[in-house]
Amino acid sequence: MSKLPDFEAWAVFAKVVETGSFARAADELDMSKATVSKAVSRLEARLGTGLFHRTSRRLSLTESGRNALERAGRILAEGEAVEAETAAQSAIPRGVVRLAAPVSFGLLHLADILPDFLARYPEVTLDVSLADHKVDLVAEGFDLAVRIAQLPDSSLLARKVCDMRVMLVGAPRYFEAFGKPQHPRDLVQHRCFTYANADNPGLWRFTDANGEETSVNVEGPMRVNSSESLSPSLRAGLGLALQPEFICWRDLQAGTLETAMCDWRPPTPALHIVSPPGRLRPVRVKVLMDFLAERLSAARWETGL
Repeated sequence: MSKLPDFEAWAVFAKVVETGSFARAADELDMSKATVSKAVSRLEARLGTGLFHRTSRRLSLTESGRNALERAGRILAEGEAVEAETAAQSAIPRGVVRLAAPVSFGLLHLADILPDFLARYPEVTLDVSLADHKVDLVAEGFDLAVRIAQLPDSSLLARKVCDMRVMLVGAPRYFEAFGKPQHPRDLVQHRCFTYANADNPGLWRFTDANGEETSVNVEGPMRVNSSESLSPSLRAGLGLALQPEFICWRDLQAGTLETAMCDWRPPTPALHIVSPPGRLRPVRVKVLMDFLAERLSAARWETGL
């Protein structure tokens, strides 16, 4: 099998002719003069003929050099052109980005801001998958995922956007009928809705202002795999639940739900944008990550906007 042509040496040869000297070619190519000279010598050795007449005062082409110059110039020009064109294209966000996000958060908050992203980057196509189970970014081919969790150590790259408060909530009518719990141990007397995707759905953990930790096993009439689906039953006064603020904030503002046991905090997850290992990301992925971080850090469930 024949060897590939020495494209670098041909491009160096053309640059030497273009600039008129080895030294000026070296400056333009950001190479040492010795490296430029070796590239031309390597090419001459491979061809078995000289390309330049060299004297202490001038540099001129041999007949072989003159015959090769036009095509060598095309090699240099095409190489410069393809690099410039590819660099320009890579600077423009375009192509498909696959994004995964939890169902409730995706419907309540992510969906509202994606039209602005598409308007800003019209050549980017989004492939959005909403699911409450943890997707495998690498195996399933996702570029990014929005995750609300206390993330374990992993090879994935995670960018924290903001903390996400979780609170114990119920309807005023529930508290009128059954009273408000004051301590986690009181919850064994209450009807508690649970979230099936938690590590241990029936075990609720809390920490007080002094750092005291406690946990309690709870029971209730319903377990769901989407926290948003609990909202109607909570408003109807049928039980209590630990709800993320991004789901219940409007009900809290409207007074249809109230918080309880505010001196005790459940574990606080954070909103992260997670991507597969590797620091190099296509520009289409980077601009989406920056956009999500910018827009989701201004949490409207906290500002009330």
